[in-house]
Amino acid sequence: MSRRPRGRAWPPQVEELPPSVDLAHHGALQITETDCERCGTRLSGLDGRYACGACGWTNPWNDGHRDLPSAEEDSDHPRRR
Repeated sequence: MSRRPRGRAWPPQVEELPPSVDLAHHGALQITETDCERCGTRLSGLDGRYACGACGWTNPWNDGHRDLPSAEEDSDHPRRR
């Protein structure tokens, strides 16, 4: 079982990047940043979902800031082509 580094706040503090100036992107995915809970590496992710390339830590998919789209809502879904 992994242990988070000592002295880190729980839950991890997430810093969102400034909103896009283009209002057409309202509702689009947001790039967020945090520190890895295992090794402390600075991470960027989409809507609060992270994976660390240094140590392999990932946060659970349901820790994200909003629900994931369904398969049918995906633009690459075979039925949408």
